[in-house]
Amino acid sequence: MKTSIAISCLLMGASFASLAPTITRAADDADVDRAHPSAFVKDSAITTKIKAKLAAEHFSSLAHIHVDTDANGIVWLSGSANSQTEIDKAVSIARGTEGVVTVKNELKVREDA
Repeated sequence: MKTSIAISCLLMGASFASLAPTITRAADDADVDRAHPSAFVKDSAITTKIKAKLAAEHFSSLAHIHVDTDANGIVWLSGSANSQTEIDKAVSIARGTEGVVTVKNELKVREDA
């Protein structure tokens, strides 16, 4: 019994190890525009400011709203919200945040809301 468990674990580990280069490449591709550390810090600061402002609004759909910022100050909002009013407010908050150049809105109203 112990032998079969050990073999199963070994096989599972080998299959996950073969996926590691694929997962690493996917993560590297996501941050291509963040080659310089100061750009990454700027992006993170803008994203954090927007998320904090959204949290202060107490949106019930906050967990479904994703915020990403590139090195040029372009913010992407994606995911879903409970209403068009929440979407409009999230876009307004993002646009009013210091350092944001433009907002790309890909938010959708949740159908089950």
